[in-house]
Amino acid sequence: MKYPIGIQSFDRIVEDGYVYVDKTDLIYSLTHESSIYFLSRPRRFGKSLLVSTLKNYYLGRKELFKGLKIERMEQAWDVYPVFHLDFNGSNFAEADALQKRLHGYVAGWEADYGLASEPDRLDLGGRFQRVLEAAHKQTGRRAVVLVDEYDKPILDVLDVDPVLEEHHRNVLKAFYSVFKVADEHLQFVLLTGVTKFSQVSVFSGFNQPDDISMDARYETLCGITQEELRHYFAEPIRDMAAVYRCTEEEMAQRLKEKYDGYHFSEKLTDVYNPFSLLNAFAKKNLRDYWFSSGTPTYLIRLLSHFRENINELTGKYYRPEEFIDYKADVERPLPMIYQSGYLTIKDYDMDFNTFLLDFPNNEVKSGFLTMLASSYLQSSEDTGGWVRDVVRTLRAGDVDRLGTLFTSFLSGIPYTMRRKDDEVERERYFQYTFYLILRLISVYTVYVEKVQSHGRVDCVLETPQYVYIFEFKLDGTADEALRQIEEKGYAREYASDARTLYKIGASFSSQTGTIEDWKTV
Repeated sequence: MKYPIGIQSFDRIVEDGYVYVDKTDLIYSLTHESSIYFLSRPRRFGKSLLVSTLKNYYLGRKELFKGLKIERMEQAWDVYPVFHLDFNGSNFAEADALQKRLHGYVAGWEADYGLASEPDRLDLGGRFQRVLEAAHKQTGRRAVVLVDEYDKPILDVLDVDPVLEEHHRNVLKAFYSVFKVADEHLQFVLLTGVTKFSQVSVFSGFNQPDDISMDARYETLCGITQEELRHYFAEPIRDMAAVYRCTEEEMAQRLKEKYDGYHFSEKLTDVYNPFSLLNAFAKKNLRDYWFSSGTPTYLIRLLSHFRENINELTGKYYRPEEFIDYKADVERPLPMIYQSGYLTIKDYDMDFNTFLLDFPNNEVKSGFLTMLASSYLQSSEDTGGWVRDVVRTLRAGDVDRLGTLFTSFLSGIPYTMRRKDDEVERERYFQYTFYLILRLISVYTVYVEKVQSHGRVDCVLETPQYVYIFEFKLDGTADEALRQIEEKGYAREYASDARTLYKIGASFSSQTGTIEDWKTV
């Protein structure tokens, strides 16, 4: 089986025999329901392949769709003039990059339709309008416009160059306003991207497109469903099971925990990350492919402004307007975190029309928290090496060395990071620090602030041989922490557990920023 990793061209996938997950029935419905759409999906989720498939469909290339679902649905296979704008591949931090890209597209189209280029008399939008009109008149069919990663010119400069950011908004707004005045010449329009800039909209120059980002009909338009996984990839699952020396069902479960978990509507249909899944099959290895392919720099920049901690955002219910619409406010990055794919819908409360947001899967949770820990804590310790040392120590049951490792890591955090002006902020910093550290150790089962019948224990960490119960005290003593474990009965549910149980009390000093006292029973 050939896997189309990094290949976004539908015709190349079909012609060269790569595996293609058939979405063409949804594409047929999409093209016959409405005319102007917007779709938001995380990066590397198949948006460019969707655009390429639509392009070939509207070019009437029937031979490419042989054997696919749409072959039985489409009868006419009419050929339309298609205008494809792809904003991938350019660095829009350069002042004139956007204008050059747009001018290149429009000038090429003018040449295709025999139009004189008149940049002195018409702006780019006006020239594009003339092209659409000419295409309609010359072919007798209305035009199709496909815009891939429409928001990249804005994201490249977001929170870096406010002047250029505003300039790009205005340029795109003027360009896209063509869709309003040229409506009679348009058959179909699709804009894809990661984010939806609604309040300072690049779309406000024309009628708002039909946003299908959370439309239950099209929630599986990109990505791979559980049914598709079983249908198309039974053989690679079997091959990976042999490599990992487990059953096919166990392998499927590992893949699910690692790469599944995305939901894009209240229907909560499971969607796998296609980039990670295909890479895992090709390399027969469960790694963090999507996350390691590059964290968006704009997201890291936005999070540096953010006053709330990620543990205060996850596992909560939100109204749609709180995470769908991006309002260009660096103090509210939740929509950007959600739309970028680092959080997803996990539940829907119909009575209140609210959605539970949390990490989609283990790949994203582990990668995102590692990134946050490195950015937030800024320890002089090598985070990856430290985590490996901790895991080995937990595996060996060496609680004394565990205390040493925690102390050294915390000691490496700059004073400026841990300096907090009031008691509430010191408490938040303390809690968040341990939240991030313990979440980093995700190779084992970790429960942070685990709710029990007698209270909420700070952390329970389980390995195949050991159970570690942690209680942390800010500016207290290790004895106080151990006493709380006993008085609250945090260890009771493990009374019949055959594993060795360790109860660990630790005190954290807000003055020194590290462990002052560490005791184990």
